Amino acid sequence: MVLTSKSHVRRRRIIAALAPLLLSLPLLLLSQPSQASAAFAIEAAPEERQPLLGHGHRMILIDAGHGGIDGGTSHGDILEKNITLDISRRLFLLLRSDGFDAILNRNGDYAPSDENRWLRSSSRHLRDLAQRKELAETLPANVVVSIHVNWAPSPAKHGPLVLYRQEGRSFMLAESIQNQLNRLYQVEGDTRPGKPFYLLNKITATTVIVEAGFISSPVDRAKLCSGKGQEEIAEAIAGGIAAYLMEM
Repeated sequence: MVLTSKSHVRRRRIIAALAPLLLSLPLLLLSQPSQASAAFAIEAAPEERQPLLGHGHRMILIDAGHGGIDGGTSHGDILEKNITLDISRRLFLLLRSDGFDAILNRNGDYAPSDENRWLRSSSRHLRDLAQRKELAETLPANVVVSIHVNWAPSPAKHGPLVLYRQEGRSFMLAESIQNQLNRLYQVEGDTRPGKPFYLLNKITATTVIVEAGFISSPVDRAKLCSGKGQEEIAEAIAGGIAAYLMEM
């Protein structure tokens, strides 16, 4: 009889849930660009992409915040979950085209909690967060970038914010991404430690949460909801990740 630990069974279930996405990546990367399917199309075939020197082996997990029943914050009928997915898809493509090993945790409108059948908890939110954590550790990811959208009572509050896990590498990654986003938004925002956040407490990899702008701000919302703006945000985040990795 082979004895299997609960942790091993859990990891096998995570891998099984992730398998369709992982197996689809080579096909998605070979797709031709089109307006109808721009999310997973890049101009260069995999063999034409040159890995950035010394960093092709590093796994970057892009965590598209919310999804499915969890819409996140909102403004009218504009939902955070859709914005985070659009930005995350663009970020995924940019990183892959630059030769980085990147994985996107969801490529559609569903919640990671839907795939969590191993945690016995009545809290859908907790199952969602636990699934995201388990995925990061199962891959395993060297860097985790979780994409979100901010909200404030005042529409005057705007700009990006990067939260970091309280350790040196996460702080450096957060600073690098914040600097790039500050240039895009023409602000002077500062990073902050994200101590209360589950992902920043539980994931052991270099981890940051990127609040890409305020959905409550008309200025930020225009950028967050346009294809051009989302591409610019993704480029800024990718630039920050690349700059951090080149320093490591």
